[in-house]
Amino acid sequence: MRLRHKIAIFTDKYPLIGPLVWILSVQYFITQFIVAAAWDSGYSWRYNVISDLGNTVCGQYSGRFVCSPDNFLMNLSFVMLGLTMASGSLLIYQEFKESRASFIGFSLMALAGFGTVLVGLFPENTVKAMHAFGAFLALFVGNVSLVILALALRRVRKSFRAYTLLSGVVSILAFILFISGTYLGVGQGGMERIVSYPQTLWLILFGIYMTHSHFRNRKTP
Repeated sequence: MRLRHKIAIFTDKYPLIGPLVWILSVQYFITQFIVAAAWDSGYSWRYNVISDLGNTVCGQYSGRFVCSPDNFLMNLSFVMLGLTMASGSLLIYQEFKESRASFIGFSLMALAGFGTVLVGLFPENTVKAMHAFGAFLALFVGNVSLVILALALRRVRKSFRAYTLLSGVVSILAFILFISGTYLGVGQGGMERIVSYPQTLWLILFGIYMTHSHFRNRKTP
């Protein structure tokens, strides 16, 4: 109880920290481009999955050739993204203690962050069960949280809530296609990105939305 009180005091004093933490998720996109560029064999955004960038060995893996010299950088990015997802959820939730649904939504996003950390700590070629479990939390549970938050955050603009719902629904449908091996011509890597990218983009945009909202409220007399 004392810790909850301290967190609430902190977020009241520094309301922009949570949104800024989520905006830092942009590093995930930047890191992928940097790590992919280091592949001598050429990284395929269509056929190689994101986890291939963190694979720690060179050779054939699940029918794909993988050789990622900067795998440590990618795995560090996974861990950093997971930590920002979890910590940002904890901080931003303090502003949206509106209902049990908002608590569930932010809790699931934090859980997805934990899964993303596992993806970085256990690259795809190491402890496969832990990597797969982490990926499930990140790719499925995280997108379920978007659907719940779209319905729970009543003080957020309707247009942004609609965007949140669309992101979650599209990503969940793409997840079902991805695990069923149905790639609709975009390849395994392309379909995984339809599952993953909307969620990370949402984190960044929601962080920007909240930051703008706070600055706008400060200017209002």
